[in-house]
Amino acid sequence: MEPILEGLGLAFSLYNMALVIAGVLIGVLFGALPGLSSPLAIALLLPFTIMLEPVSAICMMAALYCAGTFGGSITAILINAPGAPPAVATAFDGYPMARRGEAGRALGLAAVSSVTGGLLSLVVFIVATPLLAEVAVSFRPPEYFALTVFALSMLASISGRSSLRNLIAGGVGVLISTVGTHLGTGIERFTFGFHELTEGVEFVPVLIGLFAVSEMLVQSQTADMALERIKSVVVKLPSREDIRRVAGTVLRSSGIGTFIGILPAEGSTVAAIIGYNEAKRWSRRKHEFGTGVPEGIAGPEAANNAATGGAMVPTLALGIPGSGTTALILAALIAHGFRPGPYLIQETPEFIYAIFGAMAVGNVAFLVIGLVGAKLFARITLIPRTFLWPMVFGFSVIGAYSLSGSFFDVWVMLVAGAVGFIMRRHGFGAAPLVMGLILGRMLEETLSQSMIMYDNDWLRLLESPIVCGFFAMAVLGLTWPAIAARMAARRSRDPE
Repeated sequence: MEPILEGLGLAFSLYNMALVIAGVLIGVLFGALPGLSSPLAIALLLPFTIMLEPVSAICMMAALYCAGTFGGSITAILINAPGAPPAVATAFDGYPMARRGEAGRALGLAAVSSVTGGLLSLVVFIVATPLLAEVAVSFRPPEYFALTVFALSMLASISGRSSLRNLIAGGVGVLISTVGTHLGTGIERFTFGFHELTEGVEFVPVLIGLFAVSEMLVQSQTADMALERIKSVVVKLPSREDIRRVAGTVLRSSGIGTFIGILPAEGSTVAAIIGYNEAKRWSRRKHEFGTGVPEGIAGPEAANNAATGGAMVPTLALGIPGSGTTALILAALIAHGFRPGPYLIQETPEFIYAIFGAMAVGNVAFLVIGLVGAKLFARITLIPRTFLWPMVFGFSVIGAYSLSGSFFDVWVMLVAGAVGFIMRRHGFGAAPLVMGLILGRMLEETLSQSMIMYDNDWLRLLESPIVCGFFAMAVLGLTWPAIAARMAARRSRDPE
């Protein structure tokens, strides 16, 4: 009971509450602006949070994570330009509803569904995280190695991009993580004479480059694009009839989103797409989807925000990010001197309850802010990109430099931005690379420790049933896209 009270006391202190509200405002703002997103906001914010207490910094980022997921639905509904990837599915029915004069109703449905999904997932988060950490305490290096392999294999099943490209990007991230001095042998690898690289590549400049600089280069190609805008917005809470109609969809999508979030590497975008598909599959009005039906908004919104709570479970309990955004939060924890995992939960349980309190307050806060300020946030989209992106670039340079006061980090950021831009041009995503970068060090360390334990006998890894289980799930994760495609092709050939 004492850790619960201590953690909630930390979360509800005036100072941390102010940071949580600031995180919500930043999250909704970044989510509402097409091209900006919560991962980008966290990447930019991370260097400036180093001066904060660890609990304060993570509480602020967790609240930003929740709010940014909802913020993308504002522009998805009003201008058919999702501010964040998870909001893509919301636009399918949100924008048609707005075009027929019901923008306020659509925004209200999105806000209430998001908050409901987020709060329900937090219940799972607070129950599952300590339980999972308790199980993980018995893990040895071989089990952690197999778990990391499984997490990387899940990159193949992320929807929206090529499975092979996801795996290649993850492999590049793992390769970058090997730069620097090997702890076991003391040998320098891939430093190319730069003494700044002997300790490895810093996370923060790479993250800022991949998300902020590469996005700026992408957005520079669409600087003159015009968007149709909904001018009259008066946000309305869902009616009793709306709530009755979408209640089942919200509950179902909340469960789906939480489960998808717990799976390593999946995250909100996958949850939103599955939430929308399931809402359509269970609906009696399948033919109306795409024309502006409430279930088409409630399904993806409940699922994508439920995934935020679910994704925090493996991030904190195992040190395995549940999504691209939680990979950045994991990097923030490491930057603050923490090693996420079961011992963090055992030694500082109040930390979990502080994050739980911050995310709960963040969900309620973005409901109020979203309902009251939707019209204002919609007008923010009028900011010319020729003003917006130079400011983002300025913050990127300051953030990369301020971490260690080294201009070398700025060059790392610029190189990472160029690499990220080229990757995106050819269909490679930034999130898989970040996952590989975060997990690469754990992969190498646990493999080295396992080989020392087993005297370099690889086959002895299979002595553990847990290792065998994770390897089996990794094989399934790698082959599932092909299996799913074949099943879909077979269903399409079968007569009705």
